[in-house]
Amino acid sequence: MAEEYGRKWDRCLADTGVKTVIGLGVGFMFSVLFFKRRTWPTALGSGMGLGMGYANCQHDFRALHLVHAAVAKDQ
Repeated sequence: MAEEYGRKWDRCLADTGVKTVIGLGVGFMFSVLFFKRRTWPTALGSGMGLGMGYANCQHDFRALHLVHAAVAKDQ
């Protein structure tokens, strides 16, 4: 059970990090291209990425009885 929680935490942190960085990048590009280098698009993009990662983590930890396909193939 502890190993499953470890996998979930690893997947959760990696997913949240990737989504936050992608949101930050998209926000930066919109800031440079469309909004005359204002800071709010980067904050909005990174916040949206962080929120999506957080929502995915909540879903993973609430669904304790579900086994992901990657884990099922290993067994």
